[in-house]
Amino acid sequence: MGGFRDLVVWQKGRAYRNECAVLARKHFPPEEKYRLADQLIRASRAVTAMIAEGHGRFHHKENIQSCRLARGEVSETVDHLTVALDEKYIDENEFKRMEELASELERLINGYIRHLQSQLDKK
Repeated sequence: MGGFRDLVVWQKGRAYRNECAVLARKHFPPEEKYRLADQLIRASRAVTAMIAEGHGRFHHKENIQSCRLARGEVSETVDHLTVALDEKYIDENEFKRMEELASELERLINGYIRHLQSQLDKK
């Protein structure tokens, strides 16, 4: 079994995390550094951290639960991006692009959960 960095879902999560960080640094005003920007960065970092943590446990049930938490963090990032849109820190096009990346990441997480569940069901 390869490491968590070999997982496509983790790789896509990493790309999403990096996009969120660039967006927060590039578009958010200085007064949001320790508020919205920090929350967005933390939530996006939690996605890959949860996937890595679950992978490291080597128990399918715990791994599935960690992936469910990661999926929740993706939703949280979208909420933070919605705030950024409402506050006009980002425009509609930037929001839609990030929302599409989030949707793709959620689909990958769901697929990974299904894979883990099928492995669990075989036991």
